[in-house]
Amino acid sequence: MTNLRSEDWSVKPSFVPNGPTSPVALLIDESTLTQLAGIPPVAWQTPWSELTNIELVRFSSQMALFATVGDVRYCWRHRELTDYESMRTVVLDHGGVVTHRKRRLGIFVVVGAVVLASFAGGIAAWFTRGNPNATELADVKSVNLTLNDLPSGWYTSSTSILSYLVPPGGQVYTSTTTTAPPKNSSFDKAAAIFQSCIGISNAKDRVYGAAGQVPDYQVSSSIFNSNSLGGIELASTAQYYHTTTMVRRDTVEMKMTKFGSCFVASSAAIILSGYGLTNPAANVASNWRPVTFLKGWSSGGVVALSVPGVTKNLQLVMAVVTNGHYEVTLNALVGSFTKAQSFLSNLVSTLLSRMTSSTSKAA
Repeated sequence: MTNLRSEDWSVKPSFVPNGPTSPVALLIDESTLTQLAGIPPVAWQTPWSELTNIELVRFSSQMALFATVGDVRYCWRHRELTDYESMRTVVLDHGGVVTHRKRRLGIFVVVGAVVLASFAGGIAAWFTRGNPNATELADVKSVNLTLNDLPSGWYTSSTSILSYLVPPGGQVYTSTTTTAPPKNSSFDKAAAIFQSCIGISNAKDRVYGAAGQVPDYQVSSSIFNSNSLGGIELASTAQYYHTTTMVRRDTVEMKMTKFGSCFVASSAAIILSGYGLTNPAANVASNWRPVTFLKGWSSGGVVALSVPGVTKNLQLVMAVVTNGHYEVTLNALVGSFTKAQSFLSNLVSTLLSRMTSSTSKAA
């Protein structure tokens, strides 16, 4: 790998209390990442082996590099795309992911449900919406799934195929900032798949399109894994919207006949784009309506998914649940939907029960 020096970055948080956050130069070689911050520069160096969850995010005219070091998530931001292709090569060479983001809360992003989740990853380090309402924030955190909701033998995973859709667990996003995506981005391709499939214009689409709205708060669970039920990994993403009217308007689109199948097909496209692949034409998605016994709306879909390095057959399962101020998405990757279907329906019921019991304010 060619050595690289990239200038004009900034970083958050600082590496030492009250330390410099700009200007930052990144020096990259085969074994280490070195940061030179401030004037005069203060050096910080770490082996690539100590950086985890590495992600490079491209926006319309900016980019951001995210990495976790010692349980701290750092964000390096560059206001131009200088050295983007070189940085992309570096990140991929060290096992990281490269994504494109559109309008998102301040990480891997639903202007309706999971799309927000898919791109929402690291952008929260940049944008905030003021002081959060403690009660609303506590409520949205309490909706998500935990290990206590799952049978014994389940465990959390730091590396997962679902990480292309689900932001890091526990991170709260509270921004209304929007960013235009680059042309032909993975977001654009997913949006085109969804809108063509469901038969809606971009102007009227509330999931990927111009009619979309962002929630006050979004937070995801960890990603959970089990070898049971044919093999399964799953996570949930909860969103709190300012008014119940916003949720009701989103639900109107979710009640369209093909919403579940179109949504899961577009979500599969987002995952595959992370591997540099596109949706095979032969992969036909189908609707799935979870069986629940509580008041609320849910709609979902199932599609086959094949990713590099995994020899077994996989199916991506998505379900969006709405009630009151909440929109919650269940994301699951299963080896056998037939075996997992009843289990996943029960989890949708669990999510819905928490949505109906959480504190709500008038619309």
